[in-house]
Amino acid sequence: MDSTAEKKKPNPERVAILRSLPLEIKGRITGEEAQAFMYDEDLPDSLLEKLKDYLE
Repeated sequence: MDSTAEKKKPNPERVAILRSLPLEIKGRITGEEAQAFMYDEDLPDSLLEKLKDYLE
């Protein structure tokens, strides 16, 4: 089996972080942004902008 064919698993710590966000922030995050965050991909600027006030 080719290892690139294996499905990546989300980072459990990042999934927990997303779940702990306030509803107002979670409601603004798109599926693409959430996927990038959970799978340790490059984060879109739009996601960083949405999280900046929460992270301060």
